[in-house]
Amino acid sequence: MAATTHTVTNQVPPLVGHDVFATDRVLSEAVERHVEPGVLPVALEELGELGRAAGSAQAQEWGAQANAHPPVLRTHDRYGHRLDEVEFHPAWHRLLGHAVSAGLTDAWGRPAGHVRRAAGFLVWTQAEAGHGCPLSMTHAAVPALRTDPELAAAWEPLLTSHTYVEGLRNPREKAGVLFGMGMTEKQGGSDVRSNTTRAEPLSGEGAYLLTGHKWFCSAPMSDGFLVLARAPGGLSCFLVPRVLPDGTRNVFLIQRLKDKLGNRSNASAEVEFDGTWARLVGEEGRGVRTIIEMVAATRLDCVVGSAALMRQAVAQAVHHSTYRSVFGGPLIDKPLMRNVLADLALESEAATVLAMRLAAAYDADTEAERAFLRLALPAAKYWVTKRCTAVVGEALECLGGNGYVEESGLPRLLREAPLNSIWEGSGNVQALDVLRALQREPQALDAFLREVGRARGADHRLDAAIKGLLTELADLDGVEGRARRLAERFALVLQGSLLVRWAPPEVADTFCASRLGGDWGVAFGTLPHSLDLASVVTRARPAAA
Repeated sequence: MAATTHTVTNQVPPLVGHDVFATDRVLSEAVERHVEPGVLPVALEELGELGRAAGSAQAQEWGAQANAHPPVLRTHDRYGHRLDEVEFHPAWHRLLGHAVSAGLTDAWGRPAGHVRRAAGFLVWTQAEAGHGCPLSMTHAAVPALRTDPELAAAWEPLLTSHTYVEGLRNPREKAGVLFGMGMTEKQGGSDVRSNTTRAEPLSGEGAYLLTGHKWFCSAPMSDGFLVLARAPGGLSCFLVPRVLPDGTRNVFLIQRLKDKLGNRSNASAEVEFDGTWARLVGEEGRGVRTIIEMVAATRLDCVVGSAALMRQAVAQAVHHSTYRSVFGGPLIDKPLMRNVLADLALESEAATVLAMRLAAAYDADTEAERAFLRLALPAAKYWVTKRCTAVVGEALECLGGNGYVEESGLPRLLREAPLNSIWEGSGNVQALDVLRALQREPQALDAFLREVGRARGADHRLDAAIKGLLTELADLDGVEGRARRLAERFALVLQGSLLVRWAPPEVADTFCASRLGGDWGVAFGTLPHSLDLASVVTRARPAAA
């Protein structure tokens, strides 16, 4: 006899088998806007291939497997010899290999390389966010190594290679390598100038031995690392290879892997240096200045990665609401749910547009754009990464109890969401960097005002917000205590200006009314009901194939 109570109805089909890039109108428009016509066809073709792969059942399965089977530390072999290796599930290597082959560590030498890479990073990490860490570190190591032409010549072709080679061996025998980074120590955290790791010079030019403990070492399975240590001339930057030129293993003692809230597929470690061979990068005593470009590039990836998490969460929420029926009709047509979805879609679109504008500034590489980045990047990193957790949490609620269940994938996104706000300098660090740019580099504020000024006169709420920001800057009393408020305002004004210039009128109108005009509540779903919210939601829908 049939079990009639087990008939399945009103359940949403999985969001699978679609092109993650092509169905993201905001991202595809940004690529068309920022990539020059001669390069655009190639960029669209490569991003389309990556988008279809990211939306496939295979990639989604890889992501689930990599998180269900976290990395395992192997400190010793069966005989007691030190190994200090991290073992990953095969799905991790497939994700990472696909990403490297798609050029997600190659931006610095290609036409429109940063926009193409940022778009690809935003697309592919929606399948699984954890493996974005080694991709980001490897990509970001390039500008730091370029301070030493000899090191750059040896390592940059391997860092930007489209070939992923698993396992540790002599880099000269590999077609591609990955890099990690170690700055944070137990006693200092973000205060890297309190680092105590020592660097003792050897007789060979630029060679040192390191002794110390790194509290957080990113991507410990990598082929090389950029680390900070205290040399006779002060805090300096060093390259630490895992395998030395003669093929022997460098001293790189992995003490333990961190047991993290999210980012489960990725390994983060505590490592010990005990007579570890290292090569100086840049000048002694200028370690922070040398490594700062790596930090800046990874901060951009924090913005892009948060935009990716938001986009995936919003896509899942809109998809669910499209197919779920409640109270006699599709959930997406209910006015209150439409308000929530439109609010989430606004946040996602603003994050994506801002992230891609920052990537375009890297590609332009003019003094004006570099000045713009010095202020816009920490403000964006502060605000977009902060908004990510709230957006993902609200998107999960759109699925109700189904969203709270692991099989939906939303819990994994929610655990991942706070990471980018902490990684590469938490909120206070970013806000203080905004102040530092304002106080030390007046050209940064000039560049920012020129950028937002391109939208002046198009929306009275944006004009008022720009004026209000300038008023705040005129009063520097207690400015450190107001640093977060200033960073938030910089980010919102910039987002508003970009949307006014490039987004459809209904999107720009709704953003300016809510985020800049004050017609907004404290929670999502409190947008003015008189606006064209249906169009905002429709724009965010990921149409499955």
